[in-house]
Amino acid sequence: MATIAARVWTTDRRDRFFGHLAIAMALTVVIGFSTQLIAGRSSFHVRPLIHLHAVAFMGWTALFTIQAQLGVRGGTLSLHRRLGWIGAGWAVALVVLGCALTVDVTRRGNVPFFFPPQMFLIANPATVFAFFGFTVAAIRMRRRTDWHRRLHLCGMTMIMGPALGRLLPLPFLTPWAFEWGSGTPVVFLLAGMAHDRRRLGRIHPAWPWGTAVLVAVLVGARLIAFSPAGDAIYRAVTADAPGAAVPGRLLGSPPSGLRRPAQAAI
Repeated sequence: MATIAARVWTTDRRDRFFGHLAIAMALTVVIGFSTQLIAGRSSFHVRPLIHLHAVAFMGWTALFTIQAQLGVRGGTLSLHRRLGWIGAGWAVALVVLGCALTVDVTRRGNVPFFFPPQMFLIANPATVFAFFGFTVAAIRMRRRTDWHRRLHLCGMTMIMGPALGRLLPLPFLTPWAFEWGSGTPVVFLLAGMAHDRRRLGRIHPAWPWGTAVLVAVLVGARLIAFSPAGDAIYRAVTADAPGAAVPGRLLGSPPSGLRRPAQAAI
């Protein structure tokens, strides 16, 4: 049975679907951030940490897309492997920068008003660490093409929340705005499941793992954020900073002219 299963998954080695799915994910990221820039809600006039964070994450998106294309084309395996080791170091940088920016924004008291600051502080690093976990797993299973490519796609799903969130009306989705933003990328995992079922007759186990981890991260982050442990973490992070004056469990005040559902206050 194991031999039969292995034969099933090797048939997708040159399946262009995975390259197309990576492109769709990358376009979502680009559209999400560029839409905010065009609308005037984002600006290049920000502090260096935000620029560094943006360059690193956009660079990862480009590398991820290139790697996905190399992975489904013959004759480029050596380049794919060399770029893969660059990507391993890049993934570490994303974890460091993602956590650093989360702490910086929280300490400044600048968490977007539709996120409770404690949810933002706990959930953001959780999604980044989930991304890193899938990336490490994909590297360790690089000789198993079926697992390798799907685990990388699962990892990318974990960090697409900021992009999808910019395309969703998050101010009107409180108090579950973070779950909407970070949970909506599950559509890419569902697309992978549908593809496997249609083309191969079965769903690869990497997709359910990705879905389960995403749900566990969001549920676990909320449970921790609105607990005594979340209160203690928030106090420690914001100590002697402007963020200490911002209630960690409550949503902020929206800009004038923007109304929000009454149940948004937590």
